[in-house]
Amino acid sequence: MRSRNVNPTVEKFLFPEINRWLLLRIGLIVVICYVVFSSLLIPLRVQGQSMEPTYADNSFAFSWCLQYLFADIQRYDVVTVRFAGKRVMLLKRVVALPGETVAFHRGILYVNAKPLPEPYVRYTSDWELAERRVAPGHVYVVGDNRSKDINRHRFGQVRIERIIGGVIP
Repeated sequence: MRSRNVNPTVEKFLFPEINRWLLLRIGLIVVICYVVFSSLLIPLRVQGQSMEPTYADNSFAFSWCLQYLFADIQRYDVVTVRFAGKRVMLLKRVVALPGETVAFHRGILYVNAKPLPEPYVRYTSDWELAERRVAPGHVYVVGDNRSKDINRHRFGQVRIERIIGGVIP
């Protein structure tokens, strides 16, 4: 039931006349939203603690799929990596680029035998990982939360083709 005290302009805006043009506009908006949110700006719900404190468990972000269309992936970028199927993606930080070497000693990340400054890491670790070279066409990714045992994390070399885009908080 509509109130009689409502301004007619507001009432027309809130309760438009249902006609062919209104349905066409609604249909167009639905199609545009579908295209944008399924292939350009993918909504993500963060599950897990591997990127804490940068991205908290159960937080929300977007993957911008055009980020690397005209630019190369850079060290320290947070990226979405297609893990399984179309819906399962991992958020990880790029720490090494193709041809570089990566190692962990006493929880410190070494890239090309030099310690890499990581101001985003708040939880220290005792990770040990022998030096390895990043293959061509790959990058090395790891989460920001290093407080848990190294065997409980998913990290390592990822083919660049598996990177969907950058993360927009």
